[in-house]
Amino acid sequence: MPIDGCTSCGSHEALSRITHNDRASAGSARIADGSSTATENTRTSLRYKHMLRNRSSSACFPLIAGVAFVGLNLRPFITSVGTLATSVRAETGLSLQGMALLTLVPMLLMGLVGFIGPSLQGAFGARRSVIGALALLCGGCFLRLFASTGWAMIATAAIIGFGVAIVQAVLPGTIKRQFPKHVGAMMGLYSSMLMGGGALGAQLSPIIAAKAGNWHVGLAWLAAPALIAAVLALCFLPADIRSQSRRPPAGIFLKRPRTWLLMTCFGLVNGGYSSIVAWLAPSYQERGWSGPESGGLLAVLAVCQALAALVLPMLASKGEDRRPWLWATLVMQAAGFVGLAFAPDAVPTVWAALLGAGLGGCFALSMVVALDHLPAPEQAGTLSALMQGGGFLIAAIPPWLVAVLHDVTGAYAAGWGWHLVSVAIVMVLTTQLSPKGYTRAMSSPDGEFNLA
Repeated sequence: MPIDGCTSCGSHEALSRITHNDRASAGSARIADGSSTATENTRTSLRYKHMLRNRSSSACFPLIAGVAFVGLNLRPFITSVGTLATSVRAETGLSLQGMALLTLVPMLLMGLVGFIGPSLQGAFGARRSVIGALALLCGGCFLRLFASTGWAMIATAAIIGFGVAIVQAVLPGTIKRQFPKHVGAMMGLYSSMLMGGGALGAQLSPIIAAKAGNWHVGLAWLAAPALIAAVLALCFLPADIRSQSRRPPAGIFLKRPRTWLLMTCFGLVNGGYSSIVAWLAPSYQERGWSGPESGGLLAVLAVCQALAALVLPMLASKGEDRRPWLWATLVMQAAGFVGLAFAPDAVPTVWAALLGAGLGGCFALSMVVALDHLPAPEQAGTLSALMQGGGFLIAAIPPWLVAVLHDVTGAYAAGWGWHLVSVAIVMVLTTQLSPKGYTRAMSSPDGEFNLA
């Protein structure tokens, strides 16, 4: 039976059912005793592999396109604000620290929802959760057409951020379940579209605002692609299948030091991203650049993010150890922050490109590393959601910190210096992410609930 509204991938529902039950029960097989369950899992696994071999590329394409377009909508609402910061501040009266809330609030929500994402998915299903979240995103963007006060803008940021947070918490697990042999490539595609959407927002929002003569329109137009993404999700995301297997509670993961390590690395790196999208354009506007010119710089950053997020996971998939590639992205980030802090006028486009490639590649590889830790999609998805949860809570603070340091010092250099220190910390922590240690890192010493 085809998925509701989709005629080109009729095998998806059956595949989703087999994949969901097989991967979920694979985790349970490690927990529950009894050879009959293991035998049934083996039979299901054989059916699942047979299904994958016979799955046509034409059947896969609508789902891939849907995932890509959903990812495209998850960052423009953040990157577009920085390019219109002068106009937004002039009408709403927001201070620099108030403007920082337009990034901080969504990041906080991305963090908090990351912790409840697995529960939301269990209660409503991945498909319904994503569709509902995209509807929130669409509505929040549309409301910016009428937001004329600082608090109204912050409220729309919260609505949009909540929707984005749900998608980010749920979608990676769906990707692992539907594309178990191509997780790196699919996460690369998802991440690159996410970053590419940031470029779209940074480049088009100031142009649209200038054409319309109204910054509200420059932000509210993003409701249109969000609506398209919701329709694509309705048509092509696999139907929700109730699993009979036991989903491990989030508390089990939080007892693993590895979960906190992943959170810390993800948070420190994405803190750099949240600061860059909030303050790169205003920092150059402060140096005399126009809105479209500074938006072009953000677009360069986002395009390089998208390319790195797409290419690096595929290159890294040739080996099990992702650490050399992670270190390469961190070196690029360090070079970019050094340039912004000590020679911002030298080659701004190069600094933006280095930061974009470093941040985009690191984001995608971090998602892949989290999913690599566990074979079962439900467990891997939960770990990914928690990594994002704790990580985005950490990442919410730096934009505000950069604003405070700017108010104290009168420049952005101190804030960029802080992120340089953060990159150095992640370089050291990444040494712990050897794939040989994944099983040990996710195993329970007391055998309470074995994940690996």
